Amino acid sequence: MTIREVMEIVDGKVLVGADRLDERVDTACGSDLMSDVLAFVKEKAVLITGLINPHVLRTSEMLDITCIVFSRGKMPSEEMLEMAEEIGITVISSPLTTYTACGELYVHGLPGTKRKTGVKEGV
Repeated sequence: MTIREVMEIVDGKVLVGADRLDERVDTACGSDLMSDVLAFVKEKAVLITGLINPHVLRTSEMLDITCIVFSRGKMPSEEMLEMAEEIGITVISSPLTTYTACGELYVHGLPGTKRKTGVKEGV
């Protein structure tokens, strides 16, 4: 799937990286916990989050995340947008909730990670 397709599926608006809309993404992750993102995300991923702070960008840079979708219409600061541009991460704002954006992307064929958490059922 391309970032352009992601943008269309989540009814998003590109804030940074309009020149990178034809780049491919392989997986998606929805989380506000960057420790979970660090544990389960692979490169060429889309991160869907409602968390707006520079730590999201730093984590994304370390993992080679291609695109960040800020859910619930959240708008990052100008400083964050400048940082995203410098490191080459496309930023999209979507009016959808994180859960709905993840569901729409999954239904349209963008998988999540196949890694298991190791947490037993019912715990």
